[in-house]
Amino acid sequence: MNKRDFLSASALIGVGGLPPAPALAATARPGPTLLTVGGLVPQGNRPALDPALDQMLFKQGVRFGQAHTFDAAALQQLPKVSIRPTLEYDAKEHILTGPTLLSVLSAAGVKPDPGLRLGMRAVDGYNVMISVADVAAYRMVLATHIDGQPMGLGSLGPQWAVYDADRLAAFKDKPLNERFGLCPWGVYYIDVAPG
Repeated sequence: MNKRDFLSASALIGVGGLPPAPALAATARPGPTLLTVGGLVPQGNRPALDPALDQMLFKQGVRFGQAHTFDAAALQQLPKVSIRPTLEYDAKEHILTGPTLLSVLSAAGVKPDPGLRLGMRAVDGYNVMISVADVAAYRMVLATHIDGQPMGLGSLGPQWAVYDADRLAAFKDKPLNERFGLCPWGVYYIDVAPG
């Protein structure tokens, strides 16, 4: 193809050969999964765990028949709240922002029954069991941002299930290093189970 033919073909594509930008955006695939909610999820948006391709989940002993997944955009669409706990890592107050854990469960189709229990698993294998009643009482947040910046994998993110320990009677008088035992950072899987 000579240069003139190439330029003519390019002009035709620009005029009518490609769909407009909104049509491309509408068919774009969602981003990578950052959080999976499994267990008692009434209607998932992904099929059962695949032992071959879901290696981290499989190697950490996670199993589910169906689950609901969230990418960064889906988490950002949920209503956000901010808390200001003093963190044990630097003994400074930080602003943590993200959706409440109850709103994440609701978005996954899970009714916030206080009798349910959540198994929250972090990328390092840390696993916390907590009742939905405690999640509600502690007003737990699935923080995605710290001090206005997204939390990355390798720091405290991309998600941290956390509460404002400075303002909760159950935690505020404890030493800093004992306040956040129920708060896994790097949480990537939540198992919803009967109490």
